[in-house]
Amino acid sequence: MKFIFGEGFQRTLGGSMMVAGTAIGAGMLALPMTSAGMWFNWSMVLMLLSWFCMLRASQAILEVNLLFEPGDSLHTLVQNTLGSFWSVLNGFSVAFVLYTLVYAYVSSGGSVVQHALQSSWGITPPRVLTSLIFTILLTACVWWSSKAVDRLSAILMGGMVITFLLSIGGMIGQARLDSMLGLDGQSGEFIFIFGAASTYLTSFCFHASVPSLIKYLGKDARTINSCLRIGTVIALLCYVVWIAAADGIIPRNDFKHITNVGDLVAASGTSLGGIILKMLEAFALFAIATSFLGAGLGLFDYMADLCGFDNSRLGRTKTMLITFVPPMIGGIIWPDGFLPAIGWAGLAASIWSVIVPALLLRASRRKFQASLYRVPGGSTTVPLLLVYGIIVAVCHTLYVFNLLPVFK
Repeated sequence: MKFIFGEGFQRTLGGSMMVAGTAIGAGMLALPMTSAGMWFNWSMVLMLLSWFCMLRASQAILEVNLLFEPGDSLHTLVQNTLGSFWSVLNGFSVAFVLYTLVYAYVSSGGSVVQHALQSSWGITPPRVLTSLIFTILLTACVWWSSKAVDRLSAILMGGMVITFLLSIGGMIGQARLDSMLGLDGQSGEFIFIFGAASTYLTSFCFHASVPSLIKYLGKDARTINSCLRIGTVIALLCYVVWIAAADGIIPRNDFKHITNVGDLVAASGTSLGGIILKMLEAFALFAIATSFLGAGLGLFDYMADLCGFDNSRLGRTKTMLITFVPPMIGGIIWPDGFLPAIGWAGLAASIWSVIVPALLLRASRRKFQASLYRVPGGSTTVPLLLVYGIIVAVCHTLYVFNLLPVFK
């Protein structure tokens, strides 16, 4: 392979897959549900805006991180550049996002397992039971070792890619252009963009991977920037095709009754053949499980470091309890909280993945005169990111308090 493709190509490909793999996951399952009010055309406007701003935010972290040593984490950058207050706020935001996402995956995983059992064998176990089974199996993997998570994630990622291509191919073949574009009288409205903004932000949230890329590739600014651009474009294309497929086979008014991933799969099944529906069910399950493992392991390591638990079986058991019991209880009490949880994650993510990078960029440019890389856009980058992050945070807050219209 090295004789066909140069080392630079392989480094760029590997880094791009790291970015795309971190961004793409169960969060994309929420996109058709949260964008039903604005429908396809306005969804594409918000999608492109979210992609552009989140790419710029990642490039801002790249510019700042190159002023530090490879291996320095985002926590180190914030602590040394912005001080203790922003370091604490950033750490709280990261923990909140991870806890919220793990809860969202508990909720959505249980709904998909329940729907799969109902459609395959005609049995409908309680949602509490399916959520517990789904969570306990994956939690056991995280508790066992990081190596077990790595191996299982690789298998699940492979399954997710295959089932995504097969299910999307079938869905696109059945999609109706008049439904997707709103030509049947069911077009969307602009106002619903504001309620969906935080979910779209979450779908492009991979920014903790930028320091990992620098540690992996060294201070190769050109290659890392290419990884950021290519990886985010891959995610963008996957999201566009997914929304087009969902909007093309599910009537807009039907989304008013869809509250979780299981409902989304069931609504898609009315237009799909048996094998395509099974592929869609498998894709949803693979995506949720992969995201659960990624977010769960990140939260597990974060809480172990925060609480000072060692890596012994007893220490890992303590970490497991403090990491997974709260989201599991949340999944039992609020079984249909997938969509709200993704939105809340977007609210917290707007702080550490948009606002904090903008402040880091402004502070570092004042403190350091030279850098190995400069974010495109010059002096407009910082205000652009600040405005975008603040708008997303404010809009989600208004949405929570029912001060923005809800498509129901």
